[in-house]
Amino acid sequence: MRFAVIQFPASNCDQDAVHALRHCFAQDADLVWHKDTDLRGADAVIVPGGFSYGDYLRCGAIARFSPVMAAVQRFAAEGGHVLGICNGFQVLCESGLLPGALIRNRSLQFRCEHIHLRTVTPNSPFTRATPAERILRIPIAHGEGCFFADEPTLARLRANNQVLWEYCDAQGRVTDDANPNGSIQNIAGICNETRNVAGLMPHPERACEAILGSDHGRSIFEGLLATLRERAVPAAPVPAAIAA
Repeated sequence: MRFAVIQFPASNCDQDAVHALRHCFAQDADLVWHKDTDLRGADAVIVPGGFSYGDYLRCGAIARFSPVMAAVQRFAAEGGHVLGICNGFQVLCESGLLPGALIRNRSLQFRCEHIHLRTVTPNSPFTRATPAERILRIPIAHGEGCFFADEPTLARLRANNQVLWEYCDAQGRVTDDANPNGSIQNIAGICNETRNVAGLMPHPERACEAILGSDHGRSIFEGLLATLRERAVPAAPVPAAIAA
């Protein structure tokens, strides 16, 4: 499969995503510069973490106007799969591809640590490969990762099963103490209504090798890859006798 990894000025996790895709999953991964308008035949898009445009104005608020984001929006509208990680999640919210917003951590502190995630639903390309009983241990690194949405939006997210991950403790309990940034309802990641676009604040690309302290992020990419492979398999032709 071919992945397009979007690269903005001041992105700092783009190379991490490329490394994970190429060396942990043996996939093609190309960096696509923010001024480009061609995703080069990508099967999926990763909008990586970092500090696009230095986080000036508001996280992701400038990146949404990059020429490449128009291509990402068209790709998503046509059913293409997009995963936003950390700043990429912020960019997707600012671009209208995902609802809600990411605001300053409640502690007003930058948080860089491993946290635990509970997978809320297996019903998405991004969560389908995560065992139901597994509590994911994945790193975070953000200062503005507090997910916020108004009550009607939250109600729609829950009603449509769009909350994919929640912050929890090591036993899977969703508690205030396990919430590293004050996100409303402990929400760590969501998807859109058609389930082809997702974003999360933790960094699964930094948790694909045990030597880094955890390989729990692998299941997120494995689910996406399984979905992409299924889409790539052409439908079997209908025998002429049956068609007649």
